[in-house]
Amino acid sequence: MCRLIKGSRMKCPAYSTKTSPKITTHYTVVPRETDPRWKDVNMERFVDETDILIVGGGPAGMSAAIKLKQMAAAQDKELRVTLLEKSPEVGGHILSGACINPIALNELIPDWQEKGAPLQPVTKDVFGFMTEKHRINIPFATMKGMPFCNSGSYLVRLGHVVKWLGEQAEEAGVEIYSGYPASEIIYSEDGTQVKGVATSDVGIAKDGSPRDTFERGMELHARCTIFAEGCHGHLGKQLINKFDLRKDSCPQTYGIGIKELWEVEPTHHHPGCVEHTVGWPLDKGTYGGSFLYHLMEDETPLVAVGFVVGLDYTNPYLSPFREFQRFKMHPSITKILKGGKRIAYGARALNEGGVQSIPKLTFPGGCLVGCEAGFLNVPIVKGTHYAMKSGILAAETIFNDVYKNEENFDDRIIVEPAAYETAVKESWVYKTLHSVRNVRPSFHNPLGLYGGMIYTGVFYLLGRGMEPWTLKHPKVDSETLKPASECSVIDYPKPDNEVSFDLLSSVALSGTNHEDNQPAHLTLKDDSKPVNNNLAVYDGPEQRFCPAGVYEFVPTEDGKGQKLQINAQNCVHCKTCDIKCPSQNINWVVPEGGGGPAYNGM
Repeated sequence: MCRLIKGSRMKCPAYSTKTSPKITTHYTVVPRETDPRWKDVNMERFVDETDILIVGGGPAGMSAAIKLKQMAAAQDKELRVTLLEKSPEVGGHILSGACINPIALNELIPDWQEKGAPLQPVTKDVFGFMTEKHRINIPFATMKGMPFCNSGSYLVRLGHVVKWLGEQAEEAGVEIYSGYPASEIIYSEDGTQVKGVATSDVGIAKDGSPRDTFERGMELHARCTIFAEGCHGHLGKQLINKFDLRKDSCPQTYGIGIKELWEVEPTHHHPGCVEHTVGWPLDKGTYGGSFLYHLMEDETPLVAVGFVVGLDYTNPYLSPFREFQRFKMHPSITKILKGGKRIAYGARALNEGGVQSIPKLTFPGGCLVGCEAGFLNVPIVKGTHYAMKSGILAAETIFNDVYKNEENFDDRIIVEPAAYETAVKESWVYKTLHSVRNVRPSFHNPLGLYGGMIYTGVFYLLGRGMEPWTLKHPKVDSETLKPASECSVIDYPKPDNEVSFDLLSSVALSGTNHEDNQPAHLTLKDDSKPVNNNLAVYDGPEQRFCPAGVYEFVPTEDGKGQKLQINAQNCVHCKTCDIKCPSQNINWVVPEGGGGPAYNGM
């Protein structure tokens, strides 16, 4: 592997394309139809029918499910609502800050406080600009009406909120199947409509062959399918391509959020306090910032600390994980964490493109909701209430469409909830997202962070979204890396194992686990590209942008070169690799059911 010393610039050597070790064995790349090992295997699937199918049990999917059953109960109608969740437990794959606006929850479950929803009121806001040794707090940014004012909002451990929503959904009669990832979209015979999904097969060996325990997944057919997989969903990206849903929108741009949960000393804890920072350790050309939320649970003082890096960064030597660890070494952060105990770790990509990057939301047989569609308000660092409202709006539209011709209800007509898109555009979701549409792309300027902050300040004071222009994102995130020969290595400090830590001990805290004897779900379209392109040109950035140590370049058996090793068991399902790979060669697909992180209220 090409190694550079700090501050040096040199060209990495070319790598031979003649020999590329076989890496990918997954059937999405290596067809089973042409594999003789599968010749006599029974590939029939059991088929079940439901009325409405929801893929993904996050805030959006759960909100849609609850609203559908509420409407059915109000009109005394029988409506079967089925939800598939890839995590073994509802909320187990959820990771977010999170500080939420309760507006959508008030609408969906007005008596949520009486029903014990785990929300904690915000008591104080702090926003600061960081330099390497100092922090300058900016009270103006937290004044009423400004981006970092969280008056009336609540701090949550979002996984616990989603678990609570799951309980409300089950009480309403929603059928929830946890540990069943949707692996494939089922289309109508002519391929023009989404008919449902299939769950993942199990019992496939690492080399792609059938094991004795092989079992085919099942098909679920529905009148309408709601896709709520979260950011950069495995099936959602296929739907976007098949139905050209981005035809009239900008490409999506993303960030990666890395988070830890700490038990801290009571004297360092300020319940309900919300802290955000920008600046150090990132340079002015790299978008990102931090959050630090003071939670209280069962008398235990907790702090959720996290760091977000925009995935449009340019230096292939940047490591979001190590930027986060370095951030925690700042004196203002160390004083809060020192003497505490880190109890959880995780990471997740998030949509940052804004309203101009939201695709067409509907297609024959279904729709996109929540983070799947890109509902996130970047300047206020909130997305949960938009996700929930999108689920509610989708449910209302679908319910009306399904019962539009009630006399033909038994014909199981597949519907496209076309009015859902209009409902979104007429709601507060679109209005508020449209008003902040230029904030994130405004950071693409010669002054970087400083120019973006100036634009945001002026926009909030004078414009509030009234600008007669809409800024665009210049490139997709996979195209922004510069060759390693044009960049300098970043000299990251070694972890002190008190406030900052190494990667593998961090991943261990995520609880992530996958059955070892299965094909890697991090699939490569071309096994030669990691070495011949990513390593040769960019010095293997996947070993740095992955926050879980999945990708590693190791010597070949003959010691004459390098090869990519994929440690799929480490994957925390953040989707960063699928987004940032400069050759767009990595395709993240769902693993066998039950695989992935085991978050507890992240």
